[in-house]
Parts: sequence; structure tokens; C-alpha cells
Amino acid sequence: MAAITKIREEFQTGLFDFKKSGDICRLLGVSSRNEREAVLRILQDMEHGGEIVRDERGRYVSPNRLGLVKGKIQGNERGFAFLLREGEDDLFLSPRALHGALHGDTIYAKIVKGDRGEEGEVYSIVSRGMTRLVGTYFRDRKGGTVEPDERRFGEEIRVVGGFRAVPGEKVVVKIVSYPEGRRPEGEIVEVLGRSGELETEEDAIIASAGLFTEFSQKVQAEAEKVSRQPITADGRTDFRKELIVTIDGDDSRDFDDAVTVCTEGDFWKLGVHIADVSHYVKRNGPLDKEAYQRGTSVYFPDRVLPMLPEELSNGICSLNEGEDRYVLSCLMKVDQKGNVVDSQVVNGIMRSAHRMTYSKVTAILEGDAQLRKEYADVVPMLEEMERLARVLIRKRDKRGSIDLDVREAKITYQDGVIEVCENERMISHRIIEEFMILANETVAEIVAAYELPFLYRVHEKPSEEKAKGFLKYLKELGLTPKFRAVNVRPGEYGQVLDSLKGNDLYHVVNRVMLRSMSKARYSFENLGHFGLASECYCHFTSPIRRYPDLVVHRILKCVIGGRAEEAETFSSFVQNASISCSASERKADEAERAVDELYEVFYMMDHIGEEMEGTVSGVTAFAVFVELKNTIEGRIGFEDLPADEYVFIEERFLLQGKRHSFKIGDKLKVKVAGCDVGQRRVMFVPIEEK
Repeated sequence: MAAITKIREEFQTGLFDFKKSGDICRLLGVSSRNEREAVLRILQDMEHGGEIVRDERGRYVSPNRLGLVKGKIQGNERGFAFLLREGEDDLFLSPRALHGALHGDTIYAKIVKGDRGEEGEVYSIVSRGMTRLVGTYFRDRKGGTVEPDERRFGEEIRVVGGFRAVPGEKVVVKIVSYPEGRRPEGEIVEVLGRSGELETEEDAIIASAGLFTEFSQKVQAEAEKVSRQPITADGRTDFRKELIVTIDGDDSRDFDDAVTVCTEGDFWKLGVHIADVSHYVKRNGPLDKEAYQRGTSVYFPDRVLPMLPEELSNGICSLNEGEDRYVLSCLMKVDQKGNVVDSQVVNGIMRSAHRMTYSKVTAILEGDAQLRKEYADVVPMLEEMERLARVLIRKRDKRGSIDLDVREAKITYQDGVIEVCENERMISHRIIEEFMILANETVAEIVAAYELPFLYRVHEKPSEEKAKGFLKYLKELGLTPKFRAVNVRPGEYGQVLDSLKGNDLYHVVNRVMLRSMSKARYSFENLGHFGLASECYCHFTSPIRRYPDLVVHRILKCVIGGRAEEAETFSSFVQNASISCSASERKADEAERAVDELYEVFYMMDHIGEEMEGTVSGVTAFAVFVELKNTIEGRIGFEDLPADEYVFIEERFLLQGKRHSFKIGDKLKVKVAGCDVGQRRVMFVPIEEK
């Protein structure tokens, strides 16, 4: 330990920089063979850990002495890559500057001058990023190779062992070595099935994302054990005689939130009751460790990969109709302007009176006589919910909350039939959205007042660079936005959309605005939520399917139980959890998006040759993207565009020719030309008007 400390100190002082291992041993006064070997191991460990590098002469040196920058490689299927750096702009890496580095690797790079200004060149590889890949197996003269589905990886893998596979099968390969100057080598650890089949391709996406599909026997046994616990009202506020309902999708199976509303003079009393998952999932227990690893439930058209076993997610924790359930309840008193004038959180027990659906609630509120008769006991409350929700919507609009009207696909898969349509956003969706947002904000404010460790949901304002790009785009459209890119405020973005309501540009600007914004994430620091124009926000309402909500519940219970000292023990944990949960969310989102694209491709196979109308949804130098009315997006390759001399004007999202032009928002007739299952891509060709 002393030797490690000494070596680190001398690299910091510069004494050991540009020295070989023998020189370092001599400066340390090390002479015996065992001691020299120990020093060499320390140097190698420091090199593998990225603390030091070796120059072209094999001498050890601190990376900062050479002006090197550290980051992670993000590859591109066209051969180039980007170096992603924490808190810094990405660096472009040309194919010749990669020097054997691949997608996912952590590397040191030197900054060089290139065609794009400052570019990067790989100096040394600190660690390889990819250990397992999914791809298609092929035979060749030297044995077998796997062509990765991850196109950004950019290299085939030579098979050196593992399971046998048939050419054309989709496999999981574990990389065992990265020989210098040659292709990576790997062993086949799983054969998924025939490439090109829907189930196989979906399994490949799940395997590639590293998602968990099964629970261990230990976790399963723990779930079965806790699910058998009797439910009693001891020490809890009893809500079982109140009119409380769940409102979810038609096909929902786990219900982690229930709501109730009544009036008290000029005020509304809103109760948001959330499944008390933390009662069953104890901190650091088997269920907790599994849930932390998963981070979130993942939803696909044909299946769900739950964060918690079914005994909890669909059983004892789910707020099923007519069954007693433990809840953590946020009780709010709301005035006519939508302000919460009083609030409290209590441990409760409730019984859902009805399992309502979004479609039924919307129909009731729109006057469906049969449903209003069937649910006569709940109709007055639903009408009161709508009134309160509209007040909350107005309040958020007034403070500058950004309501991005993003079209989403609803994909169903039943009896081998795929259906795709736009997911309609109804008033019932808005009611639940508003109630959940209010509860999340209220809980965050309660805990923040105690200045205790916490897990916030944050959404930072757009970077100055992206805001500048959006500002320029708006001016190109002839608009006069009133915000400064250096410090844009949510209300100013909201005003842009408000000014375009009823205008054809509304959805176009909406789409470009979304691209200019950063992605929401979890943080142990309260950085506010730009999109919601909220100074303090968290996720509290979905503990069955999101791990951050479970953490919030535990800390919240410490607060309402007067156990501040216990809450302080979460300090280092929330720092780690903020990183882990954000990464799990990104991974799940990417997998869900990839599987949705896969189902859309299989759906469109039955429509090849058909002509359809769409809207240009994206423009690049090499392709135009078109979104159909059912939300499916397809690609028109540059080679399929009408012959012209095109120039790509990036800041205007415009491909301009002498006779033709394509920009976001243009209406376009297309023909479905084909479907590429491997790239999960629908191909269109434009139909020129006569």
C-alpha cells in the first residue's frame, strides 16, 4: 500500500513522468526481483485504471502531462466515431484516428486539428467497453464469424469456441480477447434462433441491452414469502371507506396509484394513494438488490420485464379492485388557483372501489349514458376531478410549463397480429398526469425542506449551443422569439408554442424544440425541472415499476416518522443511485424504442408497394425521414430523392435543391419500398406530383 501511494505521489510531482519501469525501480531503491515485479504490477494496474499511459517509447507518464483527454467512444456504422466527454463537447474521431478503438471503449485521446476544427485521435485504450454482443453467425474459410447487430461496433467477431450454431442464426457471443491488429475473438454463449424471425429479433434486442428476463430462485422465494404476509390496519390511516379508484390503460396489470377527490368549501381535497412497496421490499434484501440492478420495468408489445416478481407487481403491492392494500398517501388541499395550501403524507390502508380505465373515464365525462349509469357512484367525483385537473393545467401553463405534444404509437400484438395506431391522449390521461405531477412536486418540497439526502428528478435547461440553434431556426421561419440562448427560461419556450397554436408550424416547432432540450435524469442535487417549470421535483408515484420511487418512499417514511438520522444514512447511496437509475432508464428506453421499431417494420411488411401520406420528420445530409399518420417513421435514402443538386442546411433542417427541397413539416406522398429487419428500418420512395 505504501509503494502504491509513493508511486502515485511521484507521478503527481512529475518525478516519474517519462520513465520506464526500470528507471522507476531505481528511483524507488528497489533491486530484488520480487520487489521489481511488484512495482511493475502496480504500474500495470495504474495503466489499466487510466491513471497513467505509456508514450511511443514505452515510458510511463501522467495523461495530463501529454494534454490527453479521457472519454468513451461512440461509434458510427459509417466508420467514424465521437469521443463523449463528461461536461465537455464531443470530439469527432475520423476512421484513421481510431487506432483499433471500438464503440464503447474508454480511451485517452490527443486533440488535433482536422477538417471540422478540433478533432480527436486515440492515444491509448484504457478499457474495452463491449464484453458481450448479439449478432448473426456466418461460416467462412477460417471458421466462423459473428456480425454484430450493434452496427456502431464496426468489427466482426471471430468465433473461437462455445456453442455450435447454424449459419444465419442469431447468437450471443462473449468477447474473450482483442488481439492487436486483428478482429476481436469470442465464444458463443447462447443461440437465440433463426435471424429474421420476430421473436428471435426481439430476444436479440433484449439480450443486447443486457436486460433481465428471469428472477433467481432466491429472489422468487423471497417474493412468495412476503406476499403471504397478512394485511392489517395497525398503525395506519384507514381509507377503506373512502371512494378511491384506479385509472389506468385497458391492458394494465399492475396498479401502483389510486386517486380520490372531494370538495371542502372552496377547496378540493385530493388524495393520491401510492402502493407501499417499501413495506415488502426491505433495504439491502434480495428483492431490493434485484430491483436496484433492474432499475425499472421494461414494456414491450408482447411482454413485460418487471422490476419486481409478479407476486408483488401484480399481486400484494398492486392496488387491485376490492382488495385491501398498504399505501403511502399524499393528501393535498388545493385552492381555486391550483395551489397546494396544505399537505401531509401518511402510511395508509385502502381498498379500490373500481378499476377504471382511461377510455371509460373519458366516455363517462363525454356523456356516455350506459357507463354513467353503471358507475353512478363515481360520476360526480370524476366530474370534480376534471374540474380540478383543468385548474392545475392552467396553473402550470401560467408558470411556463412546456406541454410537448409528442405523437406516440400504440402497438398491440395479439394472436400473431400486429396493430399500430396513434396513442390518443384523452382528458382522463391529463387528469392522472396532473394529479401525479402535483403529488411528485409536493413530496419533493416536503423532503427538501428538511435538507436531507434525496433522489430528485431533474431536467436542466437547454445548453447555450442547442438553444442558439433553436433560436436561429425560429428566426429562419420568420418568428421573433423572445429568449436569450445563454439563459433560456421554461416560460419562454412555452410562449413559443402558445403563439403557434392553430398554426401549421405548431407540430414542426414542437419537434425541433424537443431536440433542443436535454434529457431528464435523476440527481442527488435539486437542480429543478425545466420542462415542468418546477423548482423541486421527484418521482414518487410508481414504486412498482421504478426504483427511484422506492428510494423516495424510504426517505419519506423517515421524514414522517421523525427518523432524520436514518435518512442521513442515504447520503452516499443516493449519489450512486442517481447514476445507476438514470443509466437503467436510458437502457430501458432504448430497448423499448428498438422493439417498437421492430414491430413497426414487421407491420409495414404487409404494406409494401402501398402509397401513403406523411410528414417530413427529419432531414440529414444523406436521408429524409417521413412520419405516417399512424406515427411510423420511414427513411428516403439520398439515392431515392428526385435528381437535383442538394445542399444540406443543418440549422434549418433543410435539404435544398434547385428544383426540390425537403424540410421538417413538409407534407409528402410516399410509397413503401421495403423493410429492413436487421436495421429495423422502413424504406420509402417519394411520389412526385404530376
